[in-house]
Amino acid sequence: MPDQAEMKKYEELSPFEIKNKLIEMAGDTQLQMLNAGRGNPNWVATEPRHAFFQLGHFAVAESEREIFRPGIAAVPNGEGMLDRFHDFLANNSRDPGIDLLKSSLAFIEHDLHIDPAAFILEMVDGILGDHYPVPDRMLRCSEQIVSAYLDEEMSGTKGAKDAFDLFATEGGTAAMTYIFNSLMENKILHKGDKIALGAPIFTPYLEIPLLNDFEFVELEVMQDEASGWMYTPEQIEKLADPDVKAFFLVNPSNPTSVAMHPESLRAIHKLVETRRKDLIVLTDDVYGTFVNGFQSLASIVPHNTILVYSYSKYFGATGWRIGVIGLAKDNILDATIKNHTPQDTAALHKRYETIYLDPAKAKMIDRMVADSRTVALNHTAGLSTPQQVFMVMLSLSSLTDQESVYKEHCQDIVIKRFQSLYKALGVAHPETPFDAHYYTTIDIPELAASRYSPEFREWLTSNHERIDFVWRLAEEKAIVLMDGGGFDAPDMSVRVSLANLPDEAYADIGKGVSKLLDEYHERFQAASRPPTS
Repeated sequence: MPDQAEMKKYEELSPFEIKNKLIEMAGDTQLQMLNAGRGNPNWVATEPRHAFFQLGHFAVAESEREIFRPGIAAVPNGEGMLDRFHDFLANNSRDPGIDLLKSSLAFIEHDLHIDPAAFILEMVDGILGDHYPVPDRMLRCSEQIVSAYLDEEMSGTKGAKDAFDLFATEGGTAAMTYIFNSLMENKILHKGDKIALGAPIFTPYLEIPLLNDFEFVELEVMQDEASGWMYTPEQIEKLADPDVKAFFLVNPSNPTSVAMHPESLRAIHKLVETRRKDLIVLTDDVYGTFVNGFQSLASIVPHNTILVYSYSKYFGATGWRIGVIGLAKDNILDATIKNHTPQDTAALHKRYETIYLDPAKAKMIDRMVADSRTVALNHTAGLSTPQQVFMVMLSLSSLTDQESVYKEHCQDIVIKRFQSLYKALGVAHPETPFDAHYYTTIDIPELAASRYSPEFREWLTSNHERIDFVWRLAEEKAIVLMDGGGFDAPDMSVRVSLANLPDEAYADIGKGVSKLLDEYHERFQAASRPPTS
């Protein structure tokens, strides 16, 4: 039996820390461990990687046109580079990645109206990494291309380009760190402010606001499990409270993996346009590409929204640490700064006066860049240029994929695993509109009630710690899942990542979860039998 005292200690930790203990226990068994606790995908997008490395070969050859010393070459200057790039593409036409480079060159010129000579110089210089990022917020051509990608994937249209300013960051986690810090430094949010969180939610977003750096008061806007994890009108109405300064959410959600329903988007749009024009919205949309027709709140209430996007999950690029912050060129944060009190304006003038002649005119997104390097190191701010080039290659691979072949394959991978898991579990898989299928949340007590009885559910929850199920699953079945309760999902629920294991593993996970529940039920029956005389 599990050590109840030790288990209770671990309940106080983040589910990500609990996971480490579960991995340790699962590793001590004689069984093969199945760790579906983390969302790192087990696939990589190959075509943009081929294109990136082909581009790297070309870039080094460009540098070696002028040799200073053995092994030391010059920085390319761009003269005649585009013609040589066309020759490179023609001479290597059968090599992997070349077709993407060809189609990308045509796309940026004809669809985005970017000068191809400027583009190839930026890519060559960027992939060599021989200059600091200039502009520090994001390279010029790169920003246009990533903006087009976000337009297509976050709003479902190829409409208005250049509506957002972008700041390239070291993944979504760095983006969130920079945003929280800058909102405080620029006196837009203050300690003690009330913020709303779309829950269940990625655990760090529950934990960060409570740190002594921020000390926010949290209000949960809960998704409704019974209606397929939608935000009900009653929950959205919580945002009407004028004391709520900001609404933070993950969309599609984590752990429930469901995108906001159009009804919810419309309700928030109406609320912001009528009663809450001052509401700040922060949306993390990393899983948006797994839902067809996905719409971000950044496309619904752009003036109010800070968009965070990471390339990590969709393209299998977690190790690259690449993402962006997007702010509409006309946004509520800049307007708030302009309306600060004279005292706050003076304090911010002093903070930024060493890097701006007129700090009052500095946009919020540029302040984020400066704050990311503690202002004084602003001259070396910015995401590394090779990372930005790779971000561009990923974006162009999607923008030039007119038939959405890659997207269909990625979605099919997680959907098949989702179906396999539930089939082995012995229950019908949820039919939830706008489901990304990247994760799934299994409510173990509800499963206990539907499979056996409400009395069994009551016994299960009343006589066991919240993490008892995931603990025993690791200790006895070598299956590692995340504790859903740590995400503010229902207690004793489990989050299964459908991204990081081979397809066949999900049937084994479903069987393991089902078997463990059966074993709990056997103990329940034994405990319910009257004592024999």
